[in-house]
Amino acid sequence: MPAPFYVSPEQIFRDKEQYARRGIEKGKDVIAVEYENGIVIVAENPQKTLNKIYEIYDRIAFAGVGSYQEYEPLRYQGVQATEIKGYTYSREDVHAKWLANIYSQIIGSAYRQLDMKPLEIEILLVEVGDDIYPKNNIYHLSFDGRLWEEENFATIGGRSEQLSEYLQREFRENLTQAEALKIAAKALSTLEDSQITPETLEVAILDKNQGRRKFKRLTSEEIGELLKE
Repeated sequence: MPAPFYVSPEQIFRDKEQYARRGIEKGKDVIAVEYENGIVIVAENPQKTLNKIYEIYDRIAFAGVGSYQEYEPLRYQGVQATEIKGYTYSREDVHAKWLANIYSQIIGSAYRQLDMKPLEIEILLVEVGDDIYPKNNIYHLSFDGRLWEEENFATIGGRSEQLSEYLQREFRENLTQAEALKIAAKALSTLEDSQITPETLEVAILDKNQGRRKFKRLTSEEIGELLKE
């Protein structure tokens, strides 16, 4: 009887990492930048129906890169989880860190199962501050379930290192909303295959000056006006 084929766990996880990264690189990158009154989230996305940026709850937004079929169910689970917790307890009890930990467990579980392919996704969970919790929070989730907090700005996607280098040079404190959008758009325009126009950008903001729901998706006309400022 022939011996069973053996592959070391180390090799399996190396293959999983390469597989996930290849899938993520096929998608367009996403950038989140803090400004004086909130956070702007920007992606190159000419499609009008398959969004990369969504509202999750009052102060929380979700952005995904990679396989839409894999991050969309996670977004839906996040909406359900936050609504249930907000209804059961109070809306003030719903925080991005709590949801980020749930996502980390789901994504990490898929990655650690040797007989299951990894999720080809990266996620940003973005939370704007308010009167009770004034600090903005940006949580970055990787394809293997790793979770960490970003400061000032964050990028996800296959070319996030290049974008981060640009943002590191250009970011400064107390940007206006228009300035934050311009920096993000210029960063995306440095990528080789980018075609940045108001029509190809998907932009949403979490603004402290909005009502209870801080999320707002910008139209092409609004994006164009801000880029002209």
